[in-house]
Amino acid sequence: MRDLLPPTVAVAVAGSDDWAGELLAAEQACLGERAVQTRRRDFTAGRICARRAMAGLGLPPAAVPAAADRAPVWPAGVVGSITHTTGYCAAAAARSTDVRSVGMDAEQHREVNAGVRRLVLLPEEEETCARLPGGISWPVVLFSAKETVYKVWYPVVGSWLDFHDARLELDPEAGTFTARIAPARVDAAAVADPPATISGRFVVADGLVRTAAVLPLR
Repeated sequence: MRDLLPPTVAVAVAGSDDWAGELLAAEQACLGERAVQTRRRDFTAGRICARRAMAGLGLPPAAVPAAADRAPVWPAGVVGSITHTTGYCAAAAARSTDVRSVGMDAEQHREVNAGVRRLVLLPEEEETCARLPGGISWPVVLFSAKETVYKVWYPVVGSWLDFHDARLELDPEAGTFTARIAPARVDAAAVADPPATISGRFVVADGLVRTAAVLPLR
């Protein structure tokens, strides 16, 4: 993830001990007693990485609890993102004076069925995938990129963004993507200067698809 984000964003990737690390009280309260082991491990690694990323900005340790929708609640003055998939977890953090929003996502590199493709891809994106070089599951790249776009969009706008609300354009040689948000969603946003486009980077390696993007300051 480090290579996908600018230097103003601090990144931490979980090590083997982080999945069973110690949570702060406000974080532990978000899990409750009924959280399954997988959820507990993912949540824990994400919060350990979040604090490590904030330390990379020179900030003191602080809790990163979860909102009712499970989105991370970062300390005042910090924007960030957390992602986890089987065997991998990472977090990114930046000062809100440097970056308006940051998003990141990691997915297993695998083939997906037609039903998932219909859920995620616009018809023109499906056609694009058919033209791109073989050896890569492009629908998963698009899925991950749209997850990243949502993670950038939601903290700024505060509204849901469906998969079909973002039209993705990929540059496979440069490893970049640009998402164009549906004009109706931009026009309906209840904030000043909602993002109409979000650009980021992707990489496919070691069995994972990783994507990341930042929204610059106005």
